[in-house]
Order: sequence, then structure tokens, then C-alpha cells
Amino acid sequence: MGIELNHTIVGARDKHDSARFLADILGVEVGAEFGPFVPVELDNSITLDYMTQSDVQPQHYAFLVDEAEFDEAFGRIRDAGIAYWADPAHQKPGEINHRWGGRGVYFDDPDGHNMELLTKTP
Repeated sequence: MGIELNHTIVGARDKHDSARFLADILGVEVGAEFGPFVPVELDNSITLDYMTQSDVQPQHYAFLVDEAEFDEAFGRIRDAGIAYWADPAHQKPGEINHRWGGRGVYFDDPDGHNMELLTKTP
């Protein structure tokens, strides 16, 4: 079978709101709550399992998307008035990047997680 990432736990002040935020941006569904988790399943069967925590440590999550998915998700970011940057350090506001012959953008979720959409990888 090989080694595959199956899921990761994403800390959130409100697991329902944070899962809904990401699902809305990505254009996917929020899964049914199970135990302490609210899952957001990606197309490669990996889930981000949101769990409410009182002390959230921001992390970085990058999502590889195709060009059409990038346009749709980036449109939802702009339509919602969400701040975005071309770089992970948030030094280039209101811009996207064109690394590796693709496009990329960074935005924060409600808990300060640094989210990234990219169309190509190095």
C-alpha cells in the first residue's frame, strides 16, 4: 500500500465555524461530526479533522489545486473580503505569486492558520 497521510487534527476555537470557513473557500462539504472532530475531506481522501481547543497554535496548510479550482477559490476569498498575500510572511498584501510556473495565494483562517492555495509544486 505504501505510506499515505490519512488525516491531521486542526486546532480551532470553534471547530464548526473553522471547518465551514475552509470548506466554503475550497468548495467542498463539511463532513458529519464524529467524536470531538468535524472533518473536511479533500479529494485525495485526506481529512482535516477540526477539534475545538482553547489554545490554538497557528500552523501552515497548503492545498494543491488546478487552475479552475484556484480561480473559484480565489474568487470566494475576494468576494468574502478576506485579506490575502503573495507570500507566507504576509509582506505582499493584495497580491498572488507565480512561483514554479503556477499561481499561489496565502490567507488566514479564523484561528490564524496560514492557508495556501497553489497550482504547481516545485
